[in-house]
Amino acid sequence: MKLYLLTQDENRGYDTYDSMVVAAESTEEARNIHPYGRGQWSSDVWATNPSNVDVMYLGEAAEGVVAGRILGSFNAG
Repeated sequence: MKLYLLTQDENRGYDTYDSMVVAAESTEEARNIHPYGRGQWSSDVWATNPSNVDVMYLGEAAEGVVAGRILGSFNAG
């Protein structure tokens, strides 16, 4: 399992996520993780499409870490 930093610039106002750290097996798997779970791409709290998400590899996760969101940066309004 690997750790990735996801960022997006599409929705940057109040009550949006600007970034999050996720655990995933690949860059593409990471890019498809949404803060609210799978199938939420019409949401206005994150990018509207996985192709609008930037992914940066951070390193290997500790043993036992499961895939998904670990930490999110939410801009509460």
